[in-house]
Amino acid sequence: MKPVSHLAGHPPGTIRGVLFDIDDTFTLHGRILDEAYSALWRLHERGLVLVPITGRPAGWCDHIARMWPVDGVVGENGAFYYHYSAMDHKLYRRNVNDPEAATANRDTMECICREALQRVPHAAVAADQPFRMFDLAIDFAEDVSPLTGEEIEKICTVFSEHGAVCKVSSIHVNGWFGGYDKLTTAKLFIEERLALPWEEARASFVFAGDSPNDEPMFEAFPLSVGVANVRKFMHVMRHVPTYVTSKEGGLGFAEMAAVLLERME
Repeated sequence: MKPVSHLAGHPPGTIRGVLFDIDDTFTLHGRILDEAYSALWRLHERGLVLVPITGRPAGWCDHIARMWPVDGVVGENGAFYYHYSAMDHKLYRRNVNDPEAATANRDTMECICREALQRVPHAAVAADQPFRMFDLAIDFAEDVSPLTGEEIEKICTVFSEHGAVCKVSSIHVNGWFGGYDKLTTAKLFIEERLALPWEEARASFVFAGDSPNDEPMFEAFPLSVGVANVRKFMHVMRHVPTYVTSKEGGLGFAEMAAVLLERME
């Protein structure tokens, strides 16, 4: 991985936007820092397209789409995207997964949850689960003491045994039924909302992330950036970012933004 400062060598005027993870990429230790949020506003004011690509729930994404200086948000690891229209003051929702199918899988998800907590007693259902529409999030580092890699793998095994897709973030194990992920819905957003050809978008958007569930995005975007804490997951990742910041979490996001803003001067 190259230092994020090398992004400054990319031809000026060719970067259209920034796609970014939230937890431990835009945040640091669970909080949004002034440095990161101010950087987001500066990027917005410069006209860049900004889209969080997150595992966080529908309830959070409704707020983010309405209140943050962003052009949309992909949530629950690709189950949907939301965007707020300033023109007609309305929030638009585009579900990739079928809400009825999610309801049909509810019993299986409850079974997965019970089995995961039986096998790994120190794990917990994520505090934001009541605001989720499509997936199950098991907490291994947010509101519980951090679990071991072996314990995280046991949780993933339960999802796999029931035929569910499973992804590991920096704080949760997320599982769902459906053939989507962060990348497939980010691509859908770009094609439907921005009307950009995919290859053109890949070359003109930066993606910033920090953990294994960001791997599809790291692989797809040549201008991918990992905040410094991505290094702790390197041993379990096949696809790593092209660039890396020297600082962690939201401070790393601000570091990346400063490089982008400087090259736009």
